[in-house]
Amino acid sequence: MSMLTPPGMGGQYRITGDKYPRMRPSRRRGRLVAAAVASAAVLGLLGWGTVQLIDVFTGGGGTTTAGRTTGCRTEAGAGTGQAPAAQAKSLPAPGRITVNVYNATPRSGLAKKTADELRRRGFRIGKVGNATKEYDKKVKGPGLLLGSPAAQDTSLRVLATQLSGASLRADARKGGEVDLVIGDAFKALTRQQTADKAVTTLTAPDTKAPAKKAC
Repeated sequence: MSMLTPPGMGGQYRITGDKYPRMRPSRRRGRLVAAAVASAAVLGLLGWGTVQLIDVFTGGGGTTTAGRTTGCRTEAGAGTGQAPAAQAKSLPAPGRITVNVYNATPRSGLAKKTADELRRRGFRIGKVGNATKEYDKKVKGPGLLLGSPAAQDTSLRVLATQLSGASLRADARKGGEVDLVIGDAFKALTRQQTADKAVTTLTAPDTKAPAKKAC
């Protein structure tokens, strides 16, 4: 064996001249390693992108902070077994509503009788008398409730609980008073027990409001 023969070659190779056998790993092996690393990086990017798309189309569900997902907190006690917070309605109580009572029928005494009953039910009473020419003998239903545009969803809604079938109409007035004009089909006010229950339902807090999420 020549002294120039590399150890472990078993004499298979003999070094002659200035050429030596190559001892470094083949380029093919290096290419395989590089391809494996690149594939792993691509798969990681694809997985991260998929998670982001799912998060966008499902509404998120939380915010990501330092690689950790934290869920949104739900307001109004949702998810804790507690009832959602009550949402109060801005409707006035009968004691804060002034009602003018007018009789548009040929029957006498209806305005005073109706006004007295409304007073017993807690309403404030303003003017009492016969209806003006604009409405006298022209109201065919049980009654007509008149008020400003702002009263349509407040005072008149409460007053409507006292007379079933009454019509509501807005006029050009600016004040907070409302009118009850008694019509031809009027027989009596709604039974007090039924009317009181309706008022309670209208003015009670709304406990069915959906819970909101805040992040």
